[in-house]
Amino acid sequence: MNQMPEVIRTIPLEFYLYFSTALFAIGVIGVLTRRNAIVIFMCVELMLNAVNLLMVALSAYRSDPNGQIFVFFIMAVAAAEVTVGLAIIVMIYRNIRSTDVQLLNYLKW
Repeated sequence: MNQMPEVIRTIPLEFYLYFSTALFAIGVIGVLTRRNAIVIFMCVELMLNAVNLLMVALSAYRSDPNGQIFVFFIMAVAAAEVTVGLAIIVMIYRNIRSTDVQLLNYLKW
């Protein structure tokens, strides 16, 4: 196994774990408590970035680039998800003039 770079060793792995956990928890709380669809999508992106941060940190500590390559694909899928999600939000806003997710019950049959 390759040696870990000196820059990576300056910050312990536990700090990355704590920071990633805090970001993920903020994202979950935001998804569960907010009613605005745009804020909910931002919180989902925050959760994805928390997972990406932890995956990059773990792959750097193991000197294995597979985690960083996997993060690249996660970011590509997240970009596609944001594109489709924002298009859906724009169409909902055009129909009901609000981005409040509680009002989406009016779109049911």
